[in-house]
Amino acid sequence: MTATTASSTPTWMSMTRARLSVELKEFFRSREQMVFIFFFPMMLLLLFGSVFGGEEIAPGVTFAQYFLAGMVASGILNTGFQSLAMTISIDRDEDVLKRIHGTPLPATSYFAAKVAQVLLVSAVQVSLLIAMGVVLYDVTLPTDAGHWWTFAWVFLLGTAAATTLGIAMSTLLRNAKSGSAVITPIVLFLQFTSGVFLVYTEIPTFLQHVAEIFPLKWLAQGMRSVFLPEDFAAVEARGSWELTTGAIVLAAWVIIGLVLAVRTFRWTRHDDN
Repeated sequence: MTATTASSTPTWMSMTRARLSVELKEFFRSREQMVFIFFFPMMLLLLFGSVFGGEEIAPGVTFAQYFLAGMVASGILNTGFQSLAMTISIDRDEDVLKRIHGTPLPATSYFAAKVAQVLLVSAVQVSLLIAMGVVLYDVTLPTDAGHWWTFAWVFLLGTAAATTLGIAMSTLLRNAKSGSAVITPIVLFLQFTSGVFLVYTEIPTFLQHVAEIFPLKWLAQGMRSVFLPEDFAAVEARGSWELTTGAIVLAAWVIIGLVLAVRTFRWTRHDDN
């Protein structure tokens, strides 16, 4: 009897997989999230690429190719930061988090499932954007392991930073209704100052310095180092890809986001006593 009971006790991994399954089902059943995460970035890439795509910003590099790297970086931020903060805030308002917290599901399983969901969704989103860049804008994919290694660590560190900050931001939102009004201006400011919608070196210098504090600038620059020719590094603000600096800044934001998330996260609404 004891052996049967022990063998039927769910493990941490099985509970995390079950929660991940729920998270993915909820995501794919939400048309709003599907549009925001998948179709909106693709529409922007198609729109900007059609209007400005043929303009050369450097020999052999068009704006569309430059814009692709920025959209990949921005997509990671949108999925891990903006979308995650909003969905957790909605779950808190609807007492979903409160009910989850009252179940045997470990808090670590809940957050691990959230992180895994963001990683999977981001991987699909990034793949779609890269496919569009290759088919429509002659983006050349790297053929060596070094560039793909750079892509991997930039993607993982960027996703980790965006996810931990998204979890932390979800608690700062007083309620889900105010979420869009708070988060959207932050994301738009970062997109316009970090080399996503505009060429980074054409942005006023003081705004470049502001953007350097935050992860999106380093995410976008890291992705440019993967998808643009090696000699484009000379066109960057400091004449190089600054990958080491980018890794340090992204890792620092992972730690900052993790500390904030752990110290501030709440399972109940702000108006609950």
